[in-house]
Amino acid sequence: MVQWLLMIIARSLSLGVLLFSVTSLVSLIPAFDRVSGSARAARPFPPKSAAAISVAQRYAEALASGDRVAAAQLDFACQYRMVSASAKRLTAFPPPSASVYAECSEQLARAHETAIERREQGMDGLWPGAGTLVFLKEDLALYPASVFVMDLLGLSPPAGGLRIEPENSSPLPSGSFRLRDDAPTMAAPATLVRLRVTYKDPLTSPATYAPGAYKWTNTVKRPRAALKAVTVKWVVLSGLRKLGFPGDAAVVNLPVTAATDTHPAVPFVTETGGYVAQSGAWWAPSDAPGVLIAAVGRAAQFPDLRERMAMLNRVLIVDPAQPEALTALTRDLYQTILNDGAAAHKMQVNGEVLAVRFNELYWNTYSQTTRMEISLGMEVGGFSKPTPADFLYRMIPALEKLAQVRPEDLENRFRLGNAYRWNNDQLAAIATHQALLQQIPPERATLRARALIELAWSKIAKVAWNRIFDDPVIVEAYKEAEEAFTLTDRPVDKFAAAYTMAYGLAFAPKRDNHAMVDHLIEARRWYLQLAGATQESWRYLLSNDTLKGLIEADPAFKPLLAAS
Repeated sequence: MVQWLLMIIARSLSLGVLLFSVTSLVSLIPAFDRVSGSARAARPFPPKSAAAISVAQRYAEALASGDRVAAAQLDFACQYRMVSASAKRLTAFPPPSASVYAECSEQLARAHETAIERREQGMDGLWPGAGTLVFLKEDLALYPASVFVMDLLGLSPPAGGLRIEPENSSPLPSGSFRLRDDAPTMAAPATLVRLRVTYKDPLTSPATYAPGAYKWTNTVKRPRAALKAVTVKWVVLSGLRKLGFPGDAAVVNLPVTAATDTHPAVPFVTETGGYVAQSGAWWAPSDAPGVLIAAVGRAAQFPDLRERMAMLNRVLIVDPAQPEALTALTRDLYQTILNDGAAAHKMQVNGEVLAVRFNELYWNTYSQTTRMEISLGMEVGGFSKPTPADFLYRMIPALEKLAQVRPEDLENRFRLGNAYRWNNDQLAAIATHQALLQQIPPERATLRARALIELAWSKIAKVAWNRIFDDPVIVEAYKEAEEAFTLTDRPVDKFAAAYTMAYGLAFAPKRDNHAMVDHLIEARRWYLQLAGATQESWRYLLSNDTLKGLIEADPAFKPLLAAS
């Protein structure tokens, strides 16, 4: 019995020792393996590391806040400029009014200039716009670390501001340099510091090409994204005061380059600053949905179209499927194309409903002939402002995305089919309007009539451009316009259906000019009942490249001309 009790006690003691040993081992595991990233940042650093981290962080914050004096006093290149230009040892920094601070600031501004978008981007512009948009088009590793904290990003307003937090540091071999060619080489202890930069606002953070975007072609526009956070590294040199510098520590951001290429850059360090590979994070739709919705509302208040487009484009690079932004963007662009049509034909059409149909008919006929205005963009044509082609090219992908996000938005799908037609994408236009027609139930007669008219125009466009007059779709187009005329009671659709039948007959294998006259007389009767219609604008509808020659050449059209 006693032996049995001793065995139990021994096992209990062994288990206690084991538990104590496991607990002790767990307590020896380094803290960074068991805590969050924010807790790691708050972890105290060794004194030397803490000093270097403080210098790097103060330097980055001075750049972000636009404090050029503080930034210059913590910049190695600027301190080097002060020391090398002085005949005697410096014991203090020059006063804030000294010209050296402006000179250092200008050098930094030149380095940042490549990251600031200055070009007019037309319908591809991004908020906050040319001159204030930071757009990093190259590999992020090619930019100096200061680009990621420049004052365009840090000041608030106009920018959304940023947050700078230390991540870690590590010692480096000493950096070496000479103040003059005949001077001895000096060495200063070096520390590599990593800081995490987080941008507070998705509307003003730096733009980049989307991660993984294919970059070896000029024929496809690469998708863009908004940078949310990035880790940058800085080399901090310390112990500089004993070497004759006014400050004891400084950040190596831009190397000092001599007037000739025969001199190496100063200082020589084993590690350079800049972007830490694979550290970038980009804004995602779930990060700030409220901000994006508010931005759409804000864009609606801008009177200038380009500002509205820039804000909506910014929202859509964060969330390409944001329905409110897509709706606003496509609505604005479609109306702008119609307005450009009105500016081209110069006809006074005051009625709102008739104006939309009249301008759509203008682009229907124009896109089948010369097409110059709707195919030559600003960049290719060398123009100073966007053309209808720019609006069309930007609108089509947005219409397509909205059709995926909100297929129940039939108005959007009508516009998508029209846009395909104007872009001479014949089969896509027919398929889009055909799908619409199949989806609209018979009891919605007015909507079906509209779909039939648009489908007829898409088929006419195919024959008009290809000049294959025995294509059976031209007969189908006539029948669809005829059915639409029977279905609808709306005067604007009665006019459009009759006009479409007449126009389609111009491409029929066996054209019946007398039937064309009858349809045009019927179209005119309904047209002149519409608010905003005039005899002058009606005559314009007979003067397009397709109808004009027929009407002037064939005496059968004389009654139409006389009546007009």
